[in-house]
Amino acid sequence: MNAQGEARARIQQMRDKAQELKSTAEHTADPDERKRLEEKARRLQSQSEQESMMRGGDIYPSD
Repeated sequence: MNAQGEARARIQQMRDKAQELKSTAEHTADPDERKRLEEKARRLQSQSEQESMMRGGDIYPSD
C-alpha cells in the first residue's frame, strides 16, 4: 500500500473508532464514563477531519 492509501486507511480507522466510542457512550449508564467516551470520540473525529483536509490540500498544518 502506498503512503496515500495508508493515510486513508488510518483516517478511516480513526473515524470507525470514533463511531464505536459514540455507540459505546450511548449504552453506558455511568454519566462520567459517557462524557469521557463522547469527548474521546469528538477528538478522534476532529483529528480525522484535520488529517483528511491536509491530505486533500484544503488546509496546511500550522508549524
